[in-house]
Amino acid sequence: MALSRRMAVIGVGLIGGSLARILRERGEVGEVVGVGRQAPNLQRAVELGVIDRYTHDPCEGVSGADLVFLATPVCSIAPVLARIAPFLAPGCVVTDGGSVKEAIVSTCEPLMPEGAHFVGGHPIAGTENSGVDASFSTLFQGKRCILTPTRQTDPPSLEKVVRMWEIAGSEVVCMDARKHDRIVAAISHLPHMVAYSLVNAVGGYDRFDESILSYSAGGFRDFTRIASSDPAMWRDIALMNRSALLEMMDFFERHFQALRSLVEGGDASGLEEFFLRSKKSRDSIQ
Repeated sequence: MALSRRMAVIGVGLIGGSLARILRERGEVGEVVGVGRQAPNLQRAVELGVIDRYTHDPCEGVSGADLVFLATPVCSIAPVLARIAPFLAPGCVVTDGGSVKEAIVSTCEPLMPEGAHFVGGHPIAGTENSGVDASFSTLFQGKRCILTPTRQTDPPSLEKVVRMWEIAGSEVVCMDARKHDRIVAAISHLPHMVAYSLVNAVGGYDRFDESILSYSAGGFRDFTRIASSDPAMWRDIALMNRSALLEMMDFFERHFQALRSLVEGGDASGLEEFFLRSKKSRDSIQ
């Protein structure tokens, strides 16, 4: 049996569009209704065959849907759910793709009407590009997706969301929402903060009359690629996962200060040991 008869995707961009693409390719969804504010993007989604039709009204979009995927910025997920909750059909499963989970799950679960169910989720995949034109059906292939069920999570609904991400090609991991937020603060949120800061620091370097960014080579471009990501999206992430992010930023600052001390002291063996330890850790990543 197909995963969904009618799926509503609220936020038809890189993540929402890519999920809709793969589910359609696999024949796992009958109809996909796109919901968003930008008509050109939604019209393009229809042209590309990512969605069947669209609406700007999320309440209309979820009407009759048995599966709803919220792919909006993290700060708007709960407000959107509050708006659509009265219009959800009995048995409907709502899940999301937000990269912050504790605040979202704790707010969203109480909003669900009787007979409809929420499952928090976060596919760890993406690029620096946005919009439906950036979406592709293999985005989640070989990636991990973290789900954050609670004691209130409906088991069949959880199974449905697990199946959805497995169809998309992801390895599904379930964990506590608080643990999730601390992990992604380290492996995703902090690297973005570092990349944004590095570009601003180099771009603002004022020893010369010209911007030295024009001399950027491959290493700088590769390292800072993620600084091209949507600023509004990362603003919301930094605000919503503030506690875990600040903890990780402080931890990073201690390591950076240790490196600075090695450079300042001309400690050749200490520098080599510092770099070697990092290289071994990086090389161990599969």
